[in-house]
Amino acid sequence: MSRFSAPIAEQIWDMKYRFKDAEQTPIDGSVEDSWRRVARDLARVETTPDAWEDKFYSALEDFKFLPAGRILAGAGTKRSVTLFNCFVMGTIPDDMGGIFEMLKEAALTMQQGGGIGYDFSTIRPKGADVKGVAADASGPMSFMDVWDAMCRTIMSAGSRRGAMMATMRCDHPDIEQFISAKQDAARLRMFNLSVLVTDPFMEAVKADAPWELVFDGKVYQTVQARDLWNKIMQGTYDYAEPGVIFIDRINQKNNLHYAETIAATNPCGEQPLPPYGACLLGSINMARLVANPFEANADLDLVALDDLVRTAVRMMDNVVDASRFPLDAQRAEAQAKRRIGLGVTGLADALLMVGERYGSESAAQQTETWMKAIARAAYLASADLAAEKGAFPLFDKDAFLASETMLEMDDDVRAAIAKNGIRNALLTSIAPTGTISLYAGNVSSGIEPVFAYAYTRKVLQKDGSRTEEEVVDYAVQMWRDKFGDTELPDHFVNAQTLAPLDHVRMQAAAQKWIDSSISKTINCPEDISFDDFKEVYMAAWDQGCKGCTTYRPNDVTGSVLSVSEDTEKAPEVDTGADVVYLAEPLDRPESLEGHTYKLKWPESEHAMYITINDVIANGQRRPFEVFINSKNMEHYAWTLALTRMISAVFRRGGDVSFVVEELKAVFDPRGGAWVQGKYIPSILGAIGGVIETHMIAIGFIAGEGEHLKSDPEAKVVAMGQSGGKSCPSCGTPGMRMIEGCMTCASCGHSKCG
Repeated sequence: MSRFSAPIAEQIWDMKYRFKDAEQTPIDGSVEDSWRRVARDLARVETTPDAWEDKFYSALEDFKFLPAGRILAGAGTKRSVTLFNCFVMGTIPDDMGGIFEMLKEAALTMQQGGGIGYDFSTIRPKGADVKGVAADASGPMSFMDVWDAMCRTIMSAGSRRGAMMATMRCDHPDIEQFISAKQDAARLRMFNLSVLVTDPFMEAVKADAPWELVFDGKVYQTVQARDLWNKIMQGTYDYAEPGVIFIDRINQKNNLHYAETIAATNPCGEQPLPPYGACLLGSINMARLVANPFEANADLDLVALDDLVRTAVRMMDNVVDASRFPLDAQRAEAQAKRRIGLGVTGLADALLMVGERYGSESAAQQTETWMKAIARAAYLASADLAAEKGAFPLFDKDAFLASETMLEMDDDVRAAIAKNGIRNALLTSIAPTGTISLYAGNVSSGIEPVFAYAYTRKVLQKDGSRTEEEVVDYAVQMWRDKFGDTELPDHFVNAQTLAPLDHVRMQAAAQKWIDSSISKTINCPEDISFDDFKEVYMAAWDQGCKGCTTYRPNDVTGSVLSVSEDTEKAPEVDTGADVVYLAEPLDRPESLEGHTYKLKWPESEHAMYITINDVIANGQRRPFEVFINSKNMEHYAWTLALTRMISAVFRRGGDVSFVVEELKAVFDPRGGAWVQGKYIPSILGAIGGVIETHMIAIGFIAGEGEHLKSDPEAKVVAMGQSGGKSCPSCGTPGMRMIEGCMTCASCGHSKCG
């Protein structure tokens, strides 16, 4: 019998975590093969690998311990990918050479499948003097646009689009531009944004005091702290960004307060990290550890929990030695501190099983008790590992035990660390677990409440049609199996009915025993007043949270899932939800009809010829494959790769118009060109335009730009002058020849210096 409790779980495994060869032929014949592959790879660094392989397999079995997706997909495959999920990159220098060296490092990291976080507070504000060149600085926002463009072009390993987090201090002179940046729907789409909020700023907000915006000791502007806070709040109220990170609290409670200063987090915020820090994630599945669910004596099996946590800590510690790293600096940082992020998933389901109402004071107390049990087991396991294998290299007993987190730890844990040291500097973190929670049978994600008891998932078939399947929450399915389709008890609550302050209470309860941070979204109703919305953030601050992220559905943010009008149990997935491909690609007929288009790119010696062939599927003509040919051998490798990638996407069926959007959004930092009176930001954008033209001609899409979320060219065209290449300094089109040199009429940049 299959180990999967729901069809969606097996689909997720097959799509995301099942090891397949280059031709997509499965190598893992079953999920047991996947567990064995991961267990064997993580045990190979042990002196007795066979014994630990079996122990590790037992932890993975039946989805009790869920390593993060990178580990599930990459361990034991010999692929050149990192097993670490995310990284915070090095500190960005305030000079052009250093900035672009950081961009290169970011690209290399994302190429191997890592999400990245950056603090852009170190770049001087827009308009500041640039010594030696008699110019004004363009500011950090302009460089964030460059990072965003880079991220668009790189697909993370494991079928994940690259993810980035950008942070900026609340006292940076460009903070207001940072707050409003993503209110332009076409800008910074690859970034999550969070403001680094300091303790003095929060004190100034409460006192309605003035607040100085400062860089390098110079005060650029003085504003009212409360006004700036309201701008942050208004931005996230209307656009769901930026988030808020209480950065002083993070540094004060850091076990490594004596060895590092943190100024950024990974993309989802649960791992505040120092420069070149990496996050290694895994989750204990709480829903699998409840004994006698829904009975009067239901309780979490604390003995099983302790044993599982200890095994998980050892497995994750081994990942530090088993993983590849994109950069040597990342390897050195990981090995010097051996930081791991062990968290939980299925918490809300576990609470339902023991009769607790998520969000209640009782449930918060139960959560705190369980989190403390996990923290104790993790710290004691790491102390035992230190006795066996050695403490992390930067361990300083007195300084470590003096951290705020350790001062709150039980005496026996402190004694064990004082005696043996500790193998891992930080051990606990609660990450977003959406995909691995589905893989584990649709358990509730992380510490989030159950979003919906059941919903309909639309699954894309190879002919472009969609079928529907019901996806039921794990605990709800257990209730149905046990009691039939009876009415759910009153303590069954979900995200649709939960008050925002109940969310905050649960996050604060979990945070007390989590030494890193927590990825959690506080769902707010669309009609929440602005004052009540602000109170959510103030409550998070007052109750000891390290950050706060909210989501309020509205016309701008939309909604990932919406509850249907006739029954709360049947939410529907909108067309923007992820889809699962259940079938093989569309079959290729013996012959196809198509068109060939000639593309002449300015300053290129040879034209490109783009052939697009179509197929008739489900009564509709649709693009099936693309061929790009050019006599220019400099284009050969990337055009061949592009041909294969786009054709592979087309052959999957469904709505593939996003290919146009992605290509048209790529800009060349060397400048685009004016083609037939329209500014095109790159040759890739021009290819996207050709594909779009073809899609319109065959009736696959209605018209130019109509299928796009936004037109990525609109703002560039608005900035344009009479034509010409874009300036590499300010990005304005209109470079022209003056005194033998290409010169920008807008900012004066010249290639001649």
